[in-house]
Parts: sequence; C-alpha cells; structure tokens
Amino acid sequence: MPFVRVTLAGPPPGAAVLAALQAGVTTLMAEVLGKRADLTAVLVEGTAPGAWSIGAAPMGIAAHLDATVTAGSNSPAQKAAFVAAAHRLMAETLGEGLPLATYVVVEEVPAESWGYGGLTQARRAEGRP
Repeated sequence: MPFVRVTLAGPPPGAAVLAALQAGVTTLMAEVLGKRADLTAVLVEGTAPGAWSIGAAPMGIAAHLDATVTAGSNSPAQKAAFVAAAHRLMAETLGEGLPLATYVVVEEVPAESWGYGGLTQARRAEGRP
C-alpha cells in the first residue's frame, strides 16, 4: 500500500506524460519493491513557475519522486534498484534536461504509524481489525 508523490517543475505535463508516470511508477512499485499494484497510489503534481531551484539557480525542468512504504518491508538492494529504475523512468518520460539533482526517495514509515481503509499496517500484519 505505497503512496508515491512525483513533483515536477516545468511546463504542465500532458495526459500522456501523466499516464506514463503513473503506470510506470505503479509497475516499478510492484516489480521492484514487491508492492500490490492495486493498492499503489500515485500523485503527480506540479510547482509554480520559478518555485524550484538547485544551487540557487532556477530550474526550467526538474523532478522529485518520494515513495512511502512500510519500514522494513524492502531490502537495501531492492531500494537501490528502485531508485535507479525510477530515475530512468523520469528521465525517459520527461526527456532531456533533468538536472543531476533529481532525487528519488524511499521513505520508510513504521507499520503502526500508517495504513489504509481504517487499519494500520501493523494491525493488518497481525490479522486483526
């Protein structure tokens, strides 16, 4: 039940780019991190023009991906593979010009601190409501 936020700077993405990012991220979460695709939520959002800078220089195009997962549910190798694959996906989908400082973060949250459908991940793992 991961939640993924992709934040973009630059021209607003068209429907094809949004669909490619949402489908691509969902696939990576399932294939690389072993998450259920049917429970993977992906939000793609933009920033105001001029709101993004790197090294105090405004960026014409930039991206950041933050994936929230349950702590301990993935190995360091899986997370490293996801960071590499997600970066490739963003570069291929968004095109030339992404800065070196295009970050992918796998944020781990304790199982008792988040959940969906009214149950924490810890309660789901215990099999109780």
